[in-house]
Order: sequence, then C-alpha cells, then structure tokens
Amino acid sequence: MSLKKQYLKSKPVCKVTFKLTKEQSKQAESVKLVGDFNDWDVESSEMKKLKNGGFTQTVELEKDKAYQFRYLLNDTDWENDWDADAYVTSPVSFDDNSVVRV
Repeated sequence: MSLKKQYLKSKPVCKVTFKLTKEQSKQAESVKLVGDFNDWDVESSEMKKLKNGGFTQTVELEKDKAYQFRYLLNDTDWENDWDADAYVTSPVSFDDNSVVRV
C-alpha cells in the first residue's frame, strides 16, 4: 500500500494516488476507495485494476485537511492502508480508519 502526494501550484489541491499490490488486496477481484472525500459511499467507483493484479486510484483533495478512508475488498471486507499518515477509531465500529493528511 502506498500513498503518493502531488501538490498543484495552480490550485489549492493535492492529487493523492492510492495503490495496493495484489498481495495487499488479498487478490481481490474489486476494490473501492471509500472515505470522507466521497461521503463513505460504498457504491463509489471501483479502483483501477492493474495488469499485475494490484489496484490504483488518484483523487484530488483540498489541501490543509485530513481525510479518513478505508479500502472495501470485493464489497465485503474492509482493509486499512498501513502506509497511512495516521489512524483513528471509526465512529461507527471498533475498527480503525486510515488517515491521509494533505
């Protein structure tokens, strides 16, 4: 899992690329990136599946904020990003959410 941040000079946003390897995604058929930036919509679009079996998605996020997120594997299993900037307890479960700060 990895987070790549690219700050734009022309706008107050950061392009964040979220990546999971095939192993990190537990060889899932589909992965969705779900979090504060899409209102935790489990029906959000799927991450792009790579030829090597991994997944990726780039999202533009407003700078100077922190966003909670998790990955939804095969519409059933939740997974954190272990390269996240921080972790916080979810307000709806006993699990932790990953946090990205931009």
